[in-house]
Amino acid sequence: MKIVEEKFVSYPRAKKMLEEREKEGELSYEQKSSLEHLRKFSKLEDDEKIASELRLVEKLREDLIVKIINNLPKTVEEVKILFQKDVIDLSDGDIAKIIEITKKHV
Repeated sequence: MKIVEEKFVSYPRAKKMLEEREKEGELSYEQKSSLEHLRKFSKLEDDEKIASELRLVEKLREDLIVKIINNLPKTVEEVKILFQKDVIDLSDGDIAKIIEITKKHV
């Protein structure tokens, strides 16, 4: 198998992709396990609206937006923990905006 493209995918999008694949035919063991996990733990049905709102926070790269969608932080501490390994300088206003957006979509 040749890798053509690699990109970050949110849980809701991964779940949709695997469900589409499931309709086309049988899934591999890993795909079945992943789909089962996503059905249990994916908190959103659609990620487009929240992703578009998070893109308005200028400092957020696409990989960080996916990380926010997958974890939906609700407090300042959760946001800081989420980004502790990333080199990003978020202001208190940026963090407040992220929390406001995620709370709206939970």
